Amino acid sequence: MKEEVNDKESRLLDNAFKLFTKKGFKDTSVQEIVDNAEVAKGTFYIYFKDKYEIRDILIELKSKKLFNDALKELRKKEITGLSEQVIFIVDHVINALTKNQLLLKFISKNLSWGIFSQTLQKIYEKDSQDEENGVLTLFKKGIEESNLKIDNPEVTLHMIIELVSSTCFNSIIYKTPLPIEEYKPYLYDAIKKIIN
Repeated sequence: MKEEVNDKESRLLDNAFKLFTKKGFKDTSVQEIVDNAEVAKGTFYIYFKDKYEIRDILIELKSKKLFNDALKELRKKEITGLSEQVIFIVDHVINALTKNQLLLKFISKNLSWGIFSQTLQKIYEKDSQDEENGVLTLFKKGIEESNLKIDNPEVTLHMIIELVSSTCFNSIIYKTPLPIEEYKPYLYDAIKKIIN
């Protein structure tokens, strides 16, 4: 029975994401989501209070996946130094968003919110072990190992992610102020200055 429940929830999430990225959030109704997921409308409300909540959960899930994928790749490399590790992760995320511009438009400027929001943890307690191996833990550990004087690691990391998400959106989609590959050196220099 539990697998069936998870299957319905997954279908709702998958179909909501497809509709939000194809039609836009505003033009997608709960009825369309349930019709495409082939579940009853009441089933939607078992998992989500409204389409805003399913959107917020999707932003969190997609954001966390971007960063977790980058962390997995980082662990395969021998990159030392906090700045270099953070830039590797950021570069990986930017490249993924450049390849998947629908995801970029969906997440838009909510990348940091997706990482730092507590909603997902409340809903999906089983992922708490991922937090122990997440980007914030890596950042805090890097600060400690490098003996850096950063008073509030959460705020500093939040600032870096906000900088990346807001400026890269325009650079990837509109090529302003520069196309993303030309913009990256400026961004990475700014990240190094924030960390050091």
